[in-house]
Amino acid sequence: MNRGIPIYIPILFTLALPLALLQVLPEALASPSCDNRNNKTQAKLQECVTVEGVREHQAAFQAIADANGGVRASGTPGYDASRDYVVERMLAAGYNVTVQPFQFSSYIQLGPSTLEQIAPIGVVYVEGFDYNLMSQTDPGDVTGQVTAVDLALIDPSTSTSGCEAGDFAGFPAGDIALIQRGACSFQLKAENAAAAGAVGAIIFNQGNTEGRKGLINGTLGQTYAGGIPVFDATYDRGDEWAGTLGLQMHMIADVFHGQVTTYNVVAETLGGDPGNVVMAGAHLDSVNQGPGIQDNGSSSAAILEVAEQMAKVKPHNKVRFAWWGAGELGLLGSSFYIANLSQEEQDSIALYLDFEMIGSPNFVRFVFDGDGSDFGFAGPLGSEAIEAFFEDFYADRDLASRQPHSLAVPITSRLSVSVFLPAGCLPGQKASRQPRRRPPTAAPREISTIPATTLPVTPLTTLAWRFSIKTRTPLLPRSCSTG
Repeated sequence: MNRGIPIYIPILFTLALPLALLQVLPEALASPSCDNRNNKTQAKLQECVTVEGVREHQAAFQAIADANGGVRASGTPGYDASRDYVVERMLAAGYNVTVQPFQFSSYIQLGPSTLEQIAPIGVVYVEGFDYNLMSQTDPGDVTGQVTAVDLALIDPSTSTSGCEAGDFAGFPAGDIALIQRGACSFQLKAENAAAAGAVGAIIFNQGNTEGRKGLINGTLGQTYAGGIPVFDATYDRGDEWAGTLGLQMHMIADVFHGQVTTYNVVAETLGGDPGNVVMAGAHLDSVNQGPGIQDNGSSSAAILEVAEQMAKVKPHNKVRFAWWGAGELGLLGSSFYIANLSQEEQDSIALYLDFEMIGSPNFVRFVFDGDGSDFGFAGPLGSEAIEAFFEDFYADRDLASRQPHSLAVPITSRLSVSVFLPAGCLPGQKASRQPRRRPPTAAPREISTIPATTLPVTPLTTLAWRFSIKTRTPLLPRSCSTG
């Protein structure tokens, strides 16, 4: 289904504008009248979406984490409480709310791990320096003799250690397998070790280059089914252990690894054209190591604040907000959502805007390369209008959003927006402040020193209002279908 060329390209302002004005006015507070009024104009909505309102939700997420072991990761009580908080707020605001359950393979570190040599001498090794848990390892508390498996220490570049069942010929059942990186997946190496009777496995780095001598920080993959604990280690430790006669090790992996249920939360306006849906989303879950108040509580809180302030608006086009589960584990929630839409439901989504980590003090205003001019991959027809909106919005306010002051982002980036591309949905910028990807020369100093209390709320609000209110013609020239 194709759409006519939009009359109101500026309608892109509605979902995005509040997320950016707070960047300019960090101390903005909502007017007391915001509790009761209908924010039926851009100006009213922008006035009511504030940092104070966003921080209220972030504080709630922090309190939830504090009460649940410091985390809000999918599959944990902290995530379920975060889900309940969003559901409660959206129902109170008058939205139609759907909670969508799905299952996934969860991996959560529950406590500290242990790796110690108990013979020929006692040595306790340091997690994060000598070794790490291999992501997706199974739990275990095991002790055993260490047996090397087909190592290539003379020429590490030739290592195929553990890649074939034959590498374990004569392997003593009950031992811990010492395996070298190279040639095949960590999962295959570990599962071959388990099949040979190993009670645990240590995979050390390959050692063929300087870049392959430190910790691996690898993953066994969500389908790992070896049933034994697996650690990774530095090349130097592996080389040392391979030459230690009578080596016995004790391994403890205090983790949960198994199938669990988590949830997406989707809230949409009661009114508005169901064939022309404007959608904004953010993943709600944290990583396993912290509360996720920046990643991605900042974005989850921001779209929640926008949704609440739009509650009394009577939109022409239906507006839908989504909080995704298991986003930290590979966009699982948004992928599940798209996979379970009918073709008609996919076609009804005119555009999707994804928001990721929008509260960092060390940020760059990344804009998705919708027209393909920077990375050679364009989004569906109409994506260029979304990119142009964000660029123009920041340019009008003399705020850098492109090179050399900041960077465009390939539209195939690892964000939920990429999940919508195969369905033909128009993707929008992650209006984000990234704390980890800014090159030293990427942004002028004044951009990197904006206080952490600011949030780029303005573009989100503007986009929401203009798309939902102003457009009474077909929204954009391409729907969420591949035809």
